[in-house]
Amino acid sequence: MEHDYTSQVVWTGNRGEGTSGYRSYDRTWNIAVPGKAVVPCSNDPLLGGDPAKMNPEDLLLSALSACHMLWYLHFASDAGIVVTAYEDTPVATGDVAAGGAGRFVSATLRPRIKVLPGTDMEKAAALHERIHDVCFIARSVNFPVSYDPAFEIVG
Repeated sequence: MEHDYTSQVVWTGNRGEGTSGYRSYDRTWNIAVPGKAVVPCSNDPLLGGDPAKMNPEDLLLSALSACHMLWYLHFASDAGIVVTAYEDTPVATGDVAAGGAGRFVSATLRPRIKVLPGTDMEKAAALHERIHDVCFIARSVNFPVSYDPAFEIVG
C-alpha cells in the first residue's frame, strides 16, 4: 500500500540580496508540515551553518534512530519485554569528497534501554536485529547501520 508524506521547506536566508554572491545569503530554512511545529534549520556547522539549528544530517540520523526505537518498543511489547525507558545517542560517520560532495558511510545506534527485573536479556538484545528488515528509514538508506545496545534492569 503506497501513501504520501508531505513537507514544506521554505528558505529563510535571503538577507535582501538573494543569491547575488556566495556569501550574500544564509543557508537557513524552515521545515513546515501542516499541523506540526515549524523546525528552523541550517546547514552543517562545518560549512558555516548555525550550530543551534538542526541540519539535514542531524535530521536523517535522528529519523533513523527514532524509527529504530519505535520498532524496538513495538517488538518488545509483542515479546512481553517491558521497557521503562529508552534513550539513544547515535553516531554517524560522513565522508566528503574533494569536490565537496558528502555522504554517510555508516551509522551506529547506541540505545540505552531500561527493562524490568526478570527480563530475558538475550531475547531483548535479539530484537534489534529484526528491526532493519521493517524500519522505513533503515530500509531507505544505502549505508550500513549497526547497533550497540546497553540494558539496565530497574525496579
